[in-house]
Formats: sequence, structure tokens, C-alpha cells
Amino acid sequence: MKQAQANVNDYVSAERPSQRPQPRRKLRGNGRLRAIALILPLALFLLVFFIAPLYNVLKTAVVNDVVVVGMPKTAKAIKAWDGKSAVPQSVQQALVSDVAWGADNQEKLGDAVRQLNADRPGFRSLMSKTQRAVFGADGNLATVKLSEVDERWSDAAYWNTIKHDAHVLTDNNLLAALDLHHNADGDIESMPEGTSANRLIIGRTFLVSFLVTLICVVIGVPYALIAAKVDGWRRNLMLTMVLIPLWTSLLVRSAAWVVILQDHGVINDALTAVGAISHPLQLIYNRTGVLLAMSQVLLPFMVLPVYSAIQAVPKNLMPAASSLGAKPLTAFFEVMLPLIGSGIISGALLVFMSAIGYYITPTLVGGAGDQMISSVIAFYATGTADWGRAAALGLILLCATLVLYAFYARVSKSNALMGD
Repeated sequence: MKQAQANVNDYVSAERPSQRPQPRRKLRGNGRLRAIALILPLALFLLVFFIAPLYNVLKTAVVNDVVVVGMPKTAKAIKAWDGKSAVPQSVQQALVSDVAWGADNQEKLGDAVRQLNADRPGFRSLMSKTQRAVFGADGNLATVKLSEVDERWSDAAYWNTIKHDAHVLTDNNLLAALDLHHNADGDIESMPEGTSANRLIIGRTFLVSFLVTLICVVIGVPYALIAAKVDGWRRNLMLTMVLIPLWTSLLVRSAAWVVILQDHGVINDALTAVGAISHPLQLIYNRTGVLLAMSQVLLPFMVLPVYSAIQAVPKNLMPAASSLGAKPLTAFFEVMLPLIGSGIISGALLVFMSAIGYYITPTLVGGAGDQMISSVIAFYATGTADWGRAAALGLILLCATLVLYAFYARVSKSNALMGD
């Protein structure tokens, strides 16, 4: 019997030679070079525009050598100090030497002082006072006694700040991005109230992004269902209305909302004309304007994935459910919704990932209490030139986006129709 089965299998294999596994061809010589040449432009593009910038952000967030560069002798000498006992005289003299050296290297010393002042307010005035004392010594640096120049030099907290910042690898920027810092004992604690509001703004960013995503789901899913239900010119019109915002500049769309939402804009004038309101509604420079503008801008990212998922559902499933006695709502929630669930989740993730990095729209149509974390990053980068903290905040957004993207990639591979 086994022999007969083997003969049948051999016969089937002989009749279907096309189904035999074909041996893979190995690229040799010129073929391999051509394959490398084809992928080389893409590899260079990824290296220049993705890998290199991400590496620079990571490096800037955790590497800080301004104190080592701006105060080289102090950074080297203070490593031997335990941070608790009296500051050795050699460390104090090293700082005096660096201050004198800074007369010809103002930029390097100035960067170091700015970093120290950011970590412990008061360093700028302390160093300025020390500079005047050093320059007044006429080159006789041994006569400069720091404890006599300013009593703050007797406070170990200032020396501990120098010791901590003298490390090239630092967690200062990451801690500051979350409103944390090292205290005088080196322990991590929250910054004093009113010093920084990064955690509040990060929470606001995720809250606004969630609300925008929710609005897009509520509007986008029914819109996609209707677009998939109709046909002909109606479907083309609905899809065109969704695609038009993608063809318009983000700045133009955001500026248009300023015109629409202002006190004498299109909406308020229309409501006043029909007698619905007697005074203009405050629709701009607040959370309402931000949610409206961002939802309109990001709605296509919700509609298109859901529409694609609906198109993959067989057209006879809903009529079949109805013929079996299911009511319309029951058929939708038990038949249609599970099948398009991956499309809804994919669209929601796309909207949320895009929303957390928005900068232009909240800046134009939002108020002071509606700015998102991108505005803080721009402030650190352009306002104070604190690239370390800007990179640390950017790293937080990057990590959040990567986690969401990994989830999105997993969801996008699932196929409800196949039972995955």
C-alpha cells in the first residue's frame, strides 16, 4: 500500500513540474555588484536623513562635555574629590586657573557657566564675581581665596554641581525633561514648583492627541462607511474631499482656521446672521480651536485606512446577517466592526503619532495654555540654545512614537478576514 501511495506521489510530481521548489540562484560577480548599486542610494538616504540625525539627538541628550571643555583643569581635579569632605585646595586653584584661562576663551567658559547655572541657579553671578577677583589679582593667582571672594564657594552644593557636570555622560537633560534634578546629596528629586512645567506640557500633549484621535474616530469611521456604501460620482466626491487637505500646505490650512474661527470669522458671522448667537463665540486661541484645526488636518489619516479595510470586506456579509435576523446595529457591531477593527486601530495610531509632534497648528490657533511639547523643544533649541534639553524632550517623543509604531506595525499585519 505504501509503495502504491509513493507511486501516486511520484506521478503527481511528474505531472506538476512547475510546483517543484526551484533552487535559488546565487548572485555572483557583476550581479552582486548591481544589487549593491541598486540599494546603495536608499542606504545613503537612510544614513543621512534618518540614522545620522537620530544618533545626533541621542548623543546630544546624554552627552554633555561643555564643562570638561570650558573648565578642563577643574573637571580633571574634581574627580578625586569624594563630594562630602572639604574641597581640596588643589581643586580650588584649578578653578581659579580655569577662570584666568577663560579670559582668552570666553566662549568655552561661557558655555560651561550657562550649563552650571541651568543646573544650579546663581552660578552665573558667582562666576562673574570670581572672574573680577581673579582679574584683579594681576596674575598672582595664589592670592585668590574663593571662600573670601564669595561665601557660596563654601557651600558643597556648588562644587557637587561642577563634579556632576564634569562627567561627559550625563542624565541631567533627561531628568530636566521630566522636571527632575539631582539635589545636593546627588539624589533625584522633583524640581521646585514653578521652575519647570515639562511634565504638565507632556501630559497636555498626550491629552490633546488623544482627544483629536477620538474626534477623528467618531467622524472618520461613519464617513468611511458612507463613502464605501455609495458609488459613482458620490464616492469620488467624498474621497476627493478627504484627499484635498493632504494636497494643501499645513501652514495654509492652519492659517485658514484662524480666519474661520476668529470673532468675525465665517462661523460666528453665520451663527449671528441666523440669530443663533448674540455675541461671538470664543473659538480661537483656546483648546476648542486646537481640537477643531488638528482634527480637520489629521482626519484623512483616519478615513483612508478605515475605507481600505471596509473595501476588503465581502459585500454580501451584511445582507447575509440581515437575512439571518440580525438587526442593523447588531450586524454592524458583530459582523462589520470586528472585520474593520484593524483599520480603525491603524488609523487611530496614525492620527495619534502625528498629533503628538504638532507644532504649527497649536501655535497659530491655540492659546498660551494649549502649547504642546514641540513648542517647548523649539524654545530650548532657538530661544535658549539649550540643545541638550531640546534633544532630551525630542527623545521622549521619539520613544513614544517608536512604541506606537511597533504596535501599529503589528496591527497592520493582522487580517480579521483570515482569523488572525
